[in-house]
Amino acid sequence: MALNASARAGWALPPLDVGGTTVLDSVRNRRVHVRGIYDFDHERLWRPHMLDEAPGVDLVTPLKLTDGVAVLVDRGWVASADAFHVDERAYREPDSADVAGLAFAAPRTRGDVDPAKLKDSLPYALLPFVIQQLPDCASVASVAPSSLPRRLPLPELTNGPHLSYVIQWFSFAVIILVGSIVLFRKQARSV
Repeated sequence: MALNASARAGWALPPLDVGGTTVLDSVRNRRVHVRGIYDFDHERLWRPHMLDEAPGVDLVTPLKLTDGVAVLVDRGWVASADAFHVDERAYREPDSADVAGLAFAAPRTRGDVDPAKLKDSLPYALLPFVIQQLPDCASVASVAPSSLPRRLPLPELTNGPHLSYVIQWFSFAVIILVGSIVLFRKQARSV
């Protein structure tokens, strides 16, 4: 619950402008704003990434800032039959971008792009986080919606499956206890 409260508080703050010296701790779970030029030649895929039980990938594209540093932008999800391959060119947007999103430490989960592991494969430095582009971004007004990746909304904050786990483990404990008693009584009768 404390993590959810912290995330909600961060989301409620005004967006931070991202620059080449922005550090992860200042933007973690915060709304951010950044302008730059997409480098589609160095785009990466977050795969496999299921959405609504459908296989797909997220398009994670470096956005070069005016000072020469770049930040990875998760432009959104696209369907992929095998959850590994997609024609990235079909989802290109204008090179110049004005992105509003949420900043997250990377990798966010299995299969995600990690800026620290890409430092030797890119011709510029990367900021140590990923920006998940939000659906209300203004940079896509001139692009047909069908050619855009599906922008993901703010993550849903829940208490998770804790109650289910409590019930599950309590059931295991009851089964072991009752089973042990039955077993001991059965052994005592046979002696």
